[in-house]
Amino acid sequence: MPFIKIYIHLVFSTKNRIPYFNTPELRIKVWKHIKENASQKGIFLDMVNGYSDHCHCLISLGSNQNIEKIVQLLKENLHIGSIKMH
Repeated sequence: MPFIKIYIHLVFSTKNRIPYFNTPELRIKVWKHIKENASQKGIFLDMVNGYSDHCHCLISLGSNQNIEKIVQLLKENLHIGSIKMH
């Protein structure tokens, strides 16, 4: 049986490219939140990074997953108000 590994590079932009993630501390908290959220939903998120107005995610796609569903799951609860800042 062949072994296949598919990686997807997703880039999310903030609304209207407004630099919401404007400090390194905030970016670290947001990236951590995204990684924890992905883990809870069974998504293998290999790397997350970005800058003040966007985010890059490198995801390993499972055999029973599709891109549409992964993006939908990742973007759920992804707003600044849902991220604990303390």
